[in-house]
Amino acid sequence: MMKRLLNRLRTLDGEAGMTLIEMLVATIMGLIVVGGATAMLISAVRDQPKQQKQAENIDTARFELERMTRELRNGVSVTSSASNSVSFVALVRRTSCGGSVPTSPSAPAIKCQIVYSCTTTSCTRTEREVGRTSGGVTSTIVTGIDSSEVFCFVPSTSPDPTECGSAQTSESPTYVGITLNVPNPSGPGSLTVSDGASLRSATLESS
Repeated sequence: MMKRLLNRLRTLDGEAGMTLIEMLVATIMGLIVVGGATAMLISAVRDQPKQQKQAENIDTARFELERMTRELRNGVSVTSSASNSVSFVALVRRTSCGGSVPTSPSAPAIKCQIVYSCTTTSCTRTEREVGRTSGGVTSTIVTGIDSSEVFCFVPSTSPDPTECGSAQTSESPTYVGITLNVPNPSGPGSLTVSDGASLRSATLESS
């Protein structure tokens, strides 16, 4: 009986197991893996508001850009041009310039003076009667931009007049380009949204 008990104790004594050092190494490795995964999760959660704000900025800029180009396509002539502003006569389907009442489908569109003016933070739109240089109805159409360099024109003063740039003084522009720079919430630099439109009504009126 004693001999059998001693043999059993020797068998148990020879069985393999984890030492304290092995347990510490395994614990440290597990903590490193968990810590890395946690850091990645925190970073993703922290960046989500920035990415959402970036998407909102782009969507807003695109919406306003489409509105501006749509109105420019109904333009008859550009009366004043600069990199931060453009004034043009356009066909408007309302009963009065600056009014909110639309015309009936059978009534012709009326001509109104429209002025887009931009600063380093926003752009405004003013609608008034043709020939007037002040007054009218002004509203802010774009906010959150970081540059007033918004408009370019064709024909331009560039060596290639078909390249969008500063407008010629001898010829009225037939194309207006628009570039909106909105801040990038994810880092330095700006998010750029650009488009342009030819004054379709100018061609119709001259033909």
